[in-house]
Amino acid sequence: MTRIGIVGCGNIAPQYARTLRSLGLGDDVVYADGLPGRAEAFAAQYGGSAAGVDDLLADAAIDAIVNLTPAHAHAAVTSAIIESGHSAFSEKPLGIDLDEGRRLVELAARRGLRLGCAPDTFMGVGLQTARAAIDRGMIGEPLAANAFMLGFGPEWWHPNPEIFYGPGAGPLFDMGPYYLTALTNLLGPARSVTASARIGIKDRVIHARGRVGDVVTATVPTHVSSIIEHASGAISTLVTSFDVKASRYRNIEIYGTEATLAVPDPNTFDGPVMIRGLLGADWRELDLPAPNVPMQRGIGLADMLSATAAGRPHRASAEMAVHVLELMTGSLRSSDEGRRVDLATSFERPEPMRFELPTNTFD
Repeated sequence: MTRIGIVGCGNIAPQYARTLRSLGLGDDVVYADGLPGRAEAFAAQYGGSAAGVDDLLADAAIDAIVNLTPAHAHAAVTSAIIESGHSAFSEKPLGIDLDEGRRLVELAARRGLRLGCAPDTFMGVGLQTARAAIDRGMIGEPLAANAFMLGFGPEWWHPNPEIFYGPGAGPLFDMGPYYLTALTNLLGPARSVTASARIGIKDRVIHARGRVGDVVTATVPTHVSSIIEHASGAISTLVTSFDVKASRYRNIEIYGTEATLAVPDPNTFDGPVMIRGLLGADWRELDLPAPNVPMQRGIGLADMLSATAAGRPHRASAEMAVHVLELMTGSLRSSDEGRRVDLATSFERPEPMRFELPTNTFD
C-alpha cells in the first residue's frame, strides 16, 4: 500500500485528499499541520491519520510527502522533507526566489529523490489537446502567444488575503505558474524575459465575510506585463493583474503560420480548445479525449509515484518548476532594472499524457 504524507491542511488540501481517494491512494494518508488540532480535524473529515510534522518526517514508511504550506514556507518545508529522506511534491511555486528553487533541485538530485511541483493542470484533457494540436502541426509553426490573467483581487473572496500581497505572491506568483507552465509546455522553454510591473491599487479593502472593511496593503506588484522569448523563437506576452474589474480577453491564444489556437483556462483541467484558420472559417472546437484519471489537483503527485515505479521522468518536474520560477523572478528583476533578462535554466518538455491507458494508471 502506498503511504503518503501531507504537510499543510489549508484551503487546497481538500482537493488533494479527494483526488487521492479517487485514485485509490487515500487509505493511508498522514496529515500534519503547524496549527494545533488542525490535522486531527482534517483527518477526521477526509480519512487518514494525523501526526506532528517532526513525526511525519521521521516516518520511514512514507513513500512521498506533499507540501501544501503557504508559498513563503515552500522552500524550507520541501528542503526538510528531502533532508528527511523522502521524495517531495510541492504546491506552486517551488520557492519565492531562484536560488532557493535551484538549491531544492540540486538537493533532490544529490539525495537521489524525486521532487515534483504543481501546477499539474497542464496534464488535463484541455491543455493536453492543445499540446497535441500544436505538435501535430495543426496551426503550422507557432509564432506567438497572448495570455491574460486579469482579475480584481482575492480580497473579494478570501478570508485571509494578506498572503496574496506579500513576498512570493501577487498575481504573477499566485496565478502566473498556471499560465507559464502551460505556455512552456506548449511552446517549450524560454531564453529571455522582459517585463514591467507596478503596484496599481496599494490599499485593498477586504470584502470577505468576517473581514468586511479591513484593509490589506500590497507590498508586491499587482500588475505585471511580461514578454517571453522562447528558445523555439516564439514570443509570448503574459499579463497578470489583480487590478482589473472587467475584461473580454481570452485566457491564452497561440498564433501559428496556418491557424490560431484558443487554449482553455490553465487553472482548469478541461476545455474548450478552439481552432480557426484564414478565409472566414469559423472557430471549430476540438474533441477532447475521455480521461482515464481524475481531472483534479494531485494527479501530478500520482504521476510522480507511478514514474518512480516505472523508472521514467515524472511530468510535473522540478526542472520545469524552477524554470517557471526563473521566469517570474526574471520578470520582476527586468522591471526593477529596466532591461531584458536572459535565463539560465531550461527543461525537457514532459511526455504527453496517455489517456488510453486503463483507469487510474499513468504507465
